[in-house]
Amino acid sequence: MAVPKRKMSKARRDKRRANWKLTAPGYVECPQCHQMKMPHRVCPECGYYKGKEVVKAAE
Repeated sequence: MAVPKRKMSKARRDKRRANWKLTAPGYVECPQCHQMKMPHRVCPECGYYKGKEVVKAAE
C-alpha cells in the first residue's frame, strides 16, 4: 500500500474536508397563487403546473 512520506498537517487535512456543505434548494414563486414552490414541480398549494390544473388542491 502507498504510505505517506511525511505527516500531513491538521490544517492541510481540514482544508480538504472544508467543502462538504449543503446548499439550500432554490425556490420560485408560483404564478397562480404566488406561494413559494420548487421549480419544475406541481405547486402543492394550488395544484397548477405550467398554467394547467394538474392535481386537485386539498381544500
